[in-house]
Amino acid sequence: MTQAVAHILEKAEQFSAAKRAELADRILESLHDIAAAQTAEVRRRIAELESGEVTPIPGDKALAYVRRIVASAGAAN
Repeated sequence: MTQAVAHILEKAEQFSAAKRAELADRILESLHDIAAAQTAEVRRRIAELESGEVTPIPGDKALAYVRRIVASAGAAN
């Protein structure tokens, strides 16, 4: 746990149960927003695949490509 999170937790523990529940609800709501954004991104990518706008790359080829990028970035440093 980071110091910032520990500090927030320490402060939150001083709240009433109702205020802690409200805080927890807001935090969970923010996570829902992230999940909704991820779902929208997945749907957008599926639509691109289905429309033929993009061509899928087999997993082994994609990993090899990423490894080459990482290796060349490491060599540049």
